[in-house]
Amino acid sequence: MSFLKKQNKINELLRGTRIPEHPMFRPEFPPQEAEPRVLVMEEENIPTERVESALRCLPFYDPSSHLSGSSSPFLYWKIRDFAYAYRSGLVTPLMVAEHVILGVEEFNNKNPSMPWLVSFSAEEVRKQAAASTKRFEEGNPLSILDGVFVAIKDDIDCHPYPTKGGSKWFHEVRQCKGDSVSVSRLRRCGVIFIGKANMHEFGLGVTGNNPNYGTTRNPHALERYTGGSSSGPAALVAAGLCSAALGTDGGGSVRIPSSLCGVVGLKTTYGRTDIRGALCDGGTVEIIGPITATVEDAMLVYAAVSGSTPSDRFILKPSPPCLPILSSDDSSDVLRTLRLGKYTEWFDDVFSTDISDKCNDALNMLSKAHGCETVEITIPELLHMRTAHVVSIGSESFCSLNQFFLEGRRAQCTFDTRTNLTLFETFSASDYVAAQRMRRRMMNYHMEIFKKVDVIVTPTTGMTAPIIPSSALKYGETNLQVSGYLMQFIVAGNLLGLPAISVPVGHDKQGLPIGIQLIGRPWGEATILRLAAAIEELCAESRKRPATFYDILKVK
Repeated sequence: MSFLKKQNKINELLRGTRIPEHPMFRPEFPPQEAEPRVLVMEEENIPTERVESALRCLPFYDPSSHLSGSSSPFLYWKIRDFAYAYRSGLVTPLMVAEHVILGVEEFNNKNPSMPWLVSFSAEEVRKQAAASTKRFEEGNPLSILDGVFVAIKDDIDCHPYPTKGGSKWFHEVRQCKGDSVSVSRLRRCGVIFIGKANMHEFGLGVTGNNPNYGTTRNPHALERYTGGSSSGPAALVAAGLCSAALGTDGGGSVRIPSSLCGVVGLKTTYGRTDIRGALCDGGTVEIIGPITATVEDAMLVYAAVSGSTPSDRFILKPSPPCLPILSSDDSSDVLRTLRLGKYTEWFDDVFSTDISDKCNDALNMLSKAHGCETVEITIPELLHMRTAHVVSIGSESFCSLNQFFLEGRRAQCTFDTRTNLTLFETFSASDYVAAQRMRRRMMNYHMEIFKKVDVIVTPTTGMTAPIIPSSALKYGETNLQVSGYLMQFIVAGNLLGLPAISVPVGHDKQGLPIGIQLIGRPWGEATILRLAAAIEELCAESRKRPATFYDILKVK
C-alpha cells in the first residue's frame, strides 16, 4: 500500500500541497441560469404525471418504422414500441414475460456462465406481468411504462428480492423490507421488475468482475468485461432482455458499463434523484440513474424517478427537473447555440485512438449538422481531482462497511474488495479533509469553465471492453492500469456532482462499443439530454446490435 500510494503521489498531493480553500464535504452549486426550450416537471407531481409530461417532449412516434410487419432494420425496441404493441393487442405483457423468462434461463445455462441476474423469480415476473395484462384488458394502463421490463442493480432495494451488493453475506446483516424510493416510483408507473442484476462487489470496482456469482460478460463479446460496477444492468439492456435498468454511479458505475456495452447511461446531478433505499445512500458522490437502449427511454425513466429528498431540496436548492422539448423544430435552434468544451490533451489520452477518433467524428457531425461550436478548454489539476475522488469514495465506502468488518465479515469479501478496502483504510482524517478542500478548488475551476461553455465533452472511457483473464474468474483481479483507463474521464461527475451522460458513437476496429460523455452544468440534465439525442441520431448508422441479443417483443 505504501508503494501504491507513493507511485500515485497520493501522500504528496494530500499532505504536501497547500490548499487554502475551505472543505466542501458534499457538492455545493452556485445558482444556474434556466435552460432554454425545456419542459419543467414539478417534483411534487406523482411519477405517472411526470412521465406523461416527458411523453410530450418526444418526437412524433411512427409505429410503422419497425412495427406492424415493417421489415426496416432496427437495433432495440423502445418503450413506446412496447406501449403501442400492448395497446394494439399485438402482444400482452404476460406473453412478453415468457420470452424474458426463456431468455434468462437460456443465459443462465450458457457455458461460459453469463450471470447477469443474481436474484430472479419466474413466478414473481409472471405475477407482475399478469397484473399489467389485466390493466391493459380493462383499458387502464398506469402509464407509458406499464408492462415495460426493468432490472435493478443489486445495491438498490426492490422487494421481495434481497439486497446483497454483489456479496455473499450483506443481506444477512441488512434486510430488504421494501422498495427504494426510485423503485417505488417506477412500480407506481406499472413497471415489471425482472430481478436484481449482478454487480462488482459493493461497487468497489469498474470491470464487473465478481467471483461470488460469476463475472458478467459483455453481450458484444463474451470473452470481455461489461465494465462496472453496474455490470448486470448494462448487459441486460444491451442484450435486449429489458428496456431499462437502474444503476448507481459513485465512480462511473452507470456510464462505464453503458459505454462498454453500447447503451445509454445517465448520471444525474447529485441530489436530483432520491437515493434512499440504496446501499450507498449515505455517500456524497453517488446517485441512482437509468441505463437504457435509447436517449428517449432514458428521458422517460428519468422523469419517473426524478425528485430530490426533502433535505436535499432544503440544502442544495435544486432548480426543478427539466426535459428538452424534442418534438419541435426549435430544438435545432437551441443546439446551434451550444458551446462544447474540449480539453484536447486529456480527450486524446486514450488506450486506442479508435476512441478519440470516433468521438471527434461525433463532434464534427454536430458542427456540420447543427452548428455546435467546439471550444478548447483546460482543466487544471486533473491528478488532484482523481486523488480527491478516490479518498472521498474510498473513505465513505470503508466507513459504511467497517462495523461489519469488526464483526469478522471482512474475510468473506472478494480479494480485490479487500485490497481496495485495505488502501482506503490507510486514509487519515486529515487526508479526507484535504480531499474536500481539493473538491472545492475543482468546483471553482469547473464553474469558471462553464462561463465559457455549456457542456464538457470527453470519451466516456479511455479503453473499450477489456478481455477477462481466465485466472480472474475464480479469484477476481486487481488491475489498476485497466481501472485507470476506464475511469479516465468520469471523476468530475462524481466528485463535483455534475450531470453526465454516455451515448454510443460507434465501434473500434474489434467491433467493441465506444461512448462519448457529455458533462453538464449543475441541474443541467435537459441540455445534455438534448445534445445526446442529436448525437444518437447522427451516429445511428454506426451502431451495431450485440452478438448476444434477445428479441422479447417478437411482433414481426
